[in-house]
Amino acid sequence: MSTVSFTLNAKIRTDEGKGASRRLRRLEAKLPAVIYGGSTPAQSITLELKELVKALENEAFYSHVLTINVDGTPEKAVIKSLQRHPAKGTPMHADFLRVDATHKLTMHVPLHFLNQDTCVGVKTEGGELSIMAADLEVACLPADLPEFIEVDLLNVHIGTTLHITDIKLPKGVEVPALALGHDHDQPIANVHKSRVEEAKPAE
Repeated sequence: MSTVSFTLNAKIRTDEGKGASRRLRRLEAKLPAVIYGGSTPAQSITLELKELVKALENEAFYSHVLTINVDGTPEKAVIKSLQRHPAKGTPMHADFLRVDATHKLTMHVPLHFLNQDTCVGVKTEGGELSIMAADLEVACLPADLPEFIEVDLLNVHIGTTLHITDIKLPKGVEVPALALGHDHDQPIANVHKSRVEEAKPAE
């Protein structure tokens, strides 16, 4: 398990509405957000924009159980959605879901593809690699949530397509889509003939 941890400091927000949110972002460099779930009612909160932006630079932030100190009271949560400015890309609003150590949660986890350059289908067979999925939706207890899932491409030959069922999942982690049937075993990567080679006229 990763040793990375994330803590955000938040304050309860009582001033609601779009106008109040704009003032927070523009005048106070704060971000409006909501934390919900569990047996506690949803709470409107504000975060330090600079603090959140720094955390978002780390890919692991999106697949980690976070600690959010709400007026000094720590709460465990995961980020469920993030609204960004359409032009500037800066965060405008965030939703956080409280987590319970005894209940499974569903999250999207990044896929890390190993040995892309040394893949046998690419290096020795002249194929091209196509990555078809950047992340995977998984379900697990909070303690089992992986920072990322590795997919080893070393021994993948040309003409081979890897599917979700080819991924070696960490202990305690499952893929909800697979429970829906074989049709949901989606491709995640393949090695195919080079397009340059395919375009050559027959001799």
